[in-house]
Amino acid sequence: MENIELLLGGFSTLFTFSNIGAAMLGAILGLIVGAMPGIGSLAGVALLLPLTYKFNPTTAIIMLGALYYSNMYGGAFSAILLNIPGDSPAICTAMDGYPMAAKKKRPGQALFTANMASFIGGTIGIIILTFTGPALANVGLKFGPSEMTALLFIAMTSISWLVGENPIKGVVITMLGILLASMGMDTLSGSPRYDFGSMYLLGGIPFTPFIIGTVGFSQVINLVMERGADTKANRDVKLTIRGSLLTRHDFKRLLPPSIRSGLMGTFVGVLPGAGATTGAFMGYAAQKKFKSEEELGTGAIEGIAASEAANNAAAAGAFAPLLALGIPGSGTGAVLLGGLMMWGLNPGPLLFTNEPEFTWGLIASLFLSNIFTLIVSIAVIPFLIKILSVPVKFMIPIIITVCVVGSYSSSYSMYGVIVMFLSGVLGYILTKSGFPTAPMLLSFVLAKLLESNMRKAFIISGGSLDIFFTRPITCVLMLIFLAFIFTPVIKAVWKKSRLAKA
Repeated sequence: MENIELLLGGFSTLFTFSNIGAAMLGAILGLIVGAMPGIGSLAGVALLLPLTYKFNPTTAIIMLGALYYSNMYGGAFSAILLNIPGDSPAICTAMDGYPMAAKKKRPGQALFTANMASFIGGTIGIIILTFTGPALANVGLKFGPSEMTALLFIAMTSISWLVGENPIKGVVITMLGILLASMGMDTLSGSPRYDFGSMYLLGGIPFTPFIIGTVGFSQVINLVMERGADTKANRDVKLTIRGSLLTRHDFKRLLPPSIRSGLMGTFVGVLPGAGATTGAFMGYAAQKKFKSEEELGTGAIEGIAASEAANNAAAAGAFAPLLALGIPGSGTGAVLLGGLMMWGLNPGPLLFTNEPEFTWGLIASLFLSNIFTLIVSIAVIPFLIKILSVPVKFMIPIIITVCVVGSYSSSYSMYGVIVMFLSGVLGYILTKSGFPTAPMLLSFVLAKLLESNMRKAFIISGGSLDIFFTRPITCVLMLIFLAFIFTPVIKAVWKKSRLAKA
């Protein structure tokens, strides 16, 4: 009851002209920034932070928090319509969103699914933050290097759920993703790895250009190669909100994965260094273990819902350690932490007690931003779908421009554009050869986190494996990991023995 009273007090703080205006402005800017590949929430918040110097701290953080949160909505727009994730958490959204929009000719329903799942997942995350923010942050604090290593082991086993019918190809492409992620300077020792004497490769493969190329530019190459196939295919798409509404059956398909991913994403968002991207991948991979009406990767509503609910919930969950412990869970969180300190606020356990007006005003603003962003996202669907009515001969140069600008803006050099181009060629070749790119992207995202945490755990333990079985949380997670590894083997042996007896 006390939290509800404090939340109501936060709404009274929020309901001023300046604060409501800041929340709405942040929500709109977040949608725009999220839909523009290569910018992302980190750059968006960093660029707008100087504009808030003279703002009231509560007003400033409300605007930046709304921008960060609504950015997760916007990333799905270009992912679904152009197969170019606006931000890294939307990678999994593109896997089902684009096929649903382009191949199944249901772009409106794909966007509506993404918006509703984002709203449901975000609402779950904000509610959990409201009632268990400090407690949840303390749970996240218990996740040291060994716990994170065990959790990432479980996440890496989920790659097997994405490899499709050919596990050998899945293993090969997973190893390729890990190899690419290991290029550059060693994060702990500082020694170069696989740099081939190139100054540029010392910094490793930049994430955003690699993703834009593998997912987006490879699609451009495919459009060029198959330009005559369906040039006029999308010109008859209905452009109304009514035509974009989901049926009752579609909503029933959307609801379970949204709730599951909302709960999982909130927990992942609390963990240090995990972020919304990891949350989206884990939510999408977990959906593989549940029944879907259509196979994931072919335009399934369940796939879009799982990814979008998870990344929005993770964005909300990330505020728990930021406010209660002063620990940012991502680069964007670090920028927000810098803003809090710039405004003379000290994040930590006493922030909820000493600055209740600020803290609960921010949490209340997330509820408003969630509702407002949903309304705006649905309202712009007819305008967004018009993108699909553009002839392919005009669409190709537009997508190329978006890919180039997004890659350049993320690295501020032509190196990012070169990486985008090469990864696009690689993505096209792999796709045409029957290799799934999803495992490569997942391993590329998780490999650096896994390596860093594993090596820190061994440094703490002096090289002993005991650290993975003597700490309670780590031990439980390792048992789950071993169960995932050995269950398929046991099932196969049992099935073989039954057939032998028969």
